[in-house]
Formats: sequence, C-alpha cells, structure tokens
Amino acid sequence: MPQRTPLYEAHVAAGGKLVDFAGWELPIHYGSQLKEHEIVRADAGMFDVSHMTVLDITGPQATAFLQQLLANDVARLGVEGKALYSAMLTPDGGVIDDLIVYRTAWDYRMVVNAATRAKDLAWIAARAAAFDVTVTERSELAMLAIQGPNALAKTRAAAPQLAGLIDSLQVFQGLAAPEVDGGWFVARTGYTGEDGLEIMLPGEQAIALWNALLLAGVSPAGLGARDTLRLEAGMNLYGSDMDETVSPLAAGMGWTIAWQPAERDFVGRVALEAERAAGPAWRQVGLVLQGKGVLRGGQPVRTDVGDGVITSGTFSPTLRLSVAIARVPAGCGEQVEVDIRGKLEPARVVKLPFVRHGKQVF
Repeated sequence: MPQRTPLYEAHVAAGGKLVDFAGWELPIHYGSQLKEHEIVRADAGMFDVSHMTVLDITGPQATAFLQQLLANDVARLGVEGKALYSAMLTPDGGVIDDLIVYRTAWDYRMVVNAATRAKDLAWIAARAAAFDVTVTERSELAMLAIQGPNALAKTRAAAPQLAGLIDSLQVFQGLAAPEVDGGWFVARTGYTGEDGLEIMLPGEQAIALWNALLLAGVSPAGLGARDTLRLEAGMNLYGSDMDETVSPLAAGMGWTIAWQPAERDFVGRVALEAERAAGPAWRQVGLVLQGKGVLRGGQPVRTDVGDGVITSGTFSPTLRLSVAIARVPAGCGEQVEVDIRGKLEPARVVKLPFVRHGKQVF
C-alpha cells in the first residue's frame, strides 16, 4: 500500500486525483493539469514534495566524504546556505541519482529522489563507512515547493515570520529558519524554471502552512504540472533522461562535474575522463516538433549520423508546441525526424531550456 505524506488530508480536501508515485499516494492534479501549469508560470502554485528523501551529513570528514561521493565539489560551497546540483555516479560513470546539497550550520543537507531512496541509502552507507561521518535521514520532515513569479511574495504573506529570511535568500541558497520552532529550512530552489521556495518543516506543521498558503492565494498543483514545467525548463528526470547506464556527459550534466582540483578522486572520475578524452558519443538536445503528433519518451529519433531517442516529451502548455528532451549522436545536425507511431515527423534541434521565467528562449 502506498505511503501517505503529512499533507494527504489536504490533498483530499482540495479534490486531488491521487496516484501511486514511487510508493507514495500523491496528487497527479486537482482537476486541471493545464490550469495548474499555467498558474505556476503566471502566479504561484504549491507542490507537496514530502516524498523526497532528506539527509543530513555531519562529522569531521563530511566534506571529504561528499568530495568523493559527488561529481560536483562541495568545497565550492564556501558559506552557509549555498547549494549545488550534483550526481552520485557508479565507477563506470553512470548516474546513480541526481540531487541538491546545501552547506548548513551542521555541515550539509542533501535531498535525493524518492524513487531511488533504497539504492541511494545503501550506496551512501557503503561509501560513508570509510569516513568519520554520520548520515541521518530526516523522515519526520515534510516539504512544500511554492513556485512561480509571485511565490516569494505570497509565501511572505502566508508566513510573515519567514519574511526576513525569504528576503535574504539568493537563488540556489537555503537556510535554517531560527524564527520558527521545530527545525524549518527554507531554500530558494525548485524544479519548474520559475523563482520560488522549497520549505522543509516538521510534518505535523505542514497542513497549517498549506492552509495559510491557500488563504494567501497559492494554488495546489500536482505531479502532472510539475512534469510539464520541469520539461519546459529543460530539467532532467531521473529514470527517464538519465540512469546508471547514462553518463552525465551524455545527459546534459557536464556542467555539474568539477574537474578541478585534479587530485579530487570522486567516484566515476576515471571513466568520465576517458569519455571526455575520447569525445562523448552522445549529447542531450531539445527537440521542437514541426510535424504532426506529440513527442513522447521512447520515440526513436532519426538523424543524419545515426539514431537517437526521446527521453522525455510532452505538449508544452506555455509554447503550444510539442517539445522533447532527446539523446542523440554527438554529431547530429539541426534537423531530425521522429518516429511517431510508424510515421517520420520532422523536428528541429534546439538548445535547452525551452522556457525560462515563462518566456520562450530558443
């Protein structure tokens, strides 16, 4: 039976259509996925992301541990609050999971995906055994993502005790909220391509925050809108756009690899250096359909130098076009064809993202 987040009753009260997602009962929408998508682009919507796995990493060797575990380098997080996006890799350079890590007063906080929780925890525990470090899962915390151009202003109205902290946050920064009892943590991060916040807080306090946000004019949004928003923003989904068989160089994540200092021996480095030296065989691109149909994950992509595949595809509510993220041979040109139900339809290769802050960017 799927698990329920502390906000389950709030989803029921809001008319959410609940589905099983990675073992959790979560809303796919509250009546209209399209409307929820548009609200986030134009105003402010909120998502229950309490299914995500929150880990605190503490101890004298916390930095050294994460420098080995992650492809990006936590030494770049020079001050408390800074965050970075990274991946854990296999020794062969495949992506075990993608994640965000924050520099905190207690060392580090890391947020990983729900669908990969078991394998992530096992991998992290195995690597941590060689270090003087403690990894603590914060399963008592709920998490709300409030996203959209009015997200910050409406969250200030809903939770005035957080106003000062919210005003102080830079993009991709997260800090503990000493103004609130119970260990709240507020980050200016998200998965939609819009400005916004992700708030971690004790589960028993989550519905009160949800209700306050409702009163402030923030609309509930479900997993369906979250997926179309992140795809428009060119953001990867683990299990679709990358996994343990795909390297970050082939998944548009080369910018998340910290190659310097050269002596930092992170897991997967040798394999990635060999791939980089040889020249990656694959690259990640955006596709805009010029023919008929809708681009979907798994559809073959015919290029002038070989076949690729769509890893995520949808009809973009913002652009009113069908768009996709695809993995194609590195040397492919700007025009390709996509096999849609046995018919080849033309598509144009573009640079990701498709949308930034509600505007077309390709």
